[in-house]
Amino acid sequence: MTVVVVTGTGTGVGKTVVTAALAALAMAQGCRVAVLKPAQTGVPADEPGDVDEVRRLTGDLDSPVTAVELARYPEPLAPATAARRAGQPPVTSAAVVRMARLLAGQHDLVLVEGAGGLLVRLSDDPPATVADVATELAAPVLVVAAAELGTLNHTALTVEALHARGLRHVGVVIGSWPAQPDLAARCNLADLPAVTGVPLIGALPAGMAKLGPPEFLATAREALPANVVESLRLVGRVGRVG
Repeated sequence: MTVVVVTGTGTGVGKTVVTAALAALAMAQGCRVAVLKPAQTGVPADEPGDVDEVRRLTGDLDSPVTAVELARYPEPLAPATAARRAGQPPVTSAAVVRMARLLAGQHDLVLVEGAGGLLVRLSDDPPATVADVATELAAPVLVVAAAELGTLNHTALTVEALHARGLRHVGVVIGSWPAQPDLAARCNLADLPAVTGVPLIGALPAGMAKLGPPEFLATAREALPANVVESLRLVGRVGRVG
C-alpha cells in the first residue's frame, strides 16, 4: 500500500492546497486516491473543511477523491487542546493508522494531511503527534513550507525532527509562492535544500485555491515535476495491510 503524510512547518503554509494538487495529479493519471484528515479544527460543523476543499479543487476527473475527516473541533487550536476544550474525545494515532490502512487497501495512494506542524498533538492521553502517525504507518513525510523570511529555520527544524525519529522524507514543497517574491523568498529557493539536505520539489503559486478544477490541475502540472506521483508512490510504499 502507498501512504504519504503531508505536514507543514506551521499553520497557514498551504498544506491543503499541496495535498489537493498531489491528489489531482494522481487522479489524472488514473490512480484511486484517498485523502485523510485526522482532525479539523477552527471550522464549525456546518461549514466546509479541508477535505471539502480537496474535493472542490480536484473535481470529479474520472472518479471523485475519497476524502475522510475523522474529527472536527470548533476552536482554532491544536487538536488535542481543541478536543479537551470542546469536551470531545481526541483522535488517537491508533484510529488514524487504522483508517489509513483501511483506505490504503482500497486505493493506489493515500495522503494523510496533518494539522499544523509535525509535532502538534492530536491527543494528550496517550500523547500522539503527526510524527507518531507517520512512525506507526512507516510512511514518508512531505513537508510544506512557507516562502518568506524565517522559513529556513522552521523547515530545518522540521526535517531535523524527521531524522531524529528515523522517518523518511519525500521532500519540501513551498505551499504559496508569491506573485512578486521578495529577496528572501528568491534566495530560499536555493537555500532550502542546502540548509535542510532534502530536495525542494516545487512551489505552488499563491491563489491556486481560487481556481476551478481544470485550471487547478493545469497549474499543478506546471508547478510540480512530471514524475512527482510516481516518486510519491515509490517512496510511499509501506508494509502490507494487517
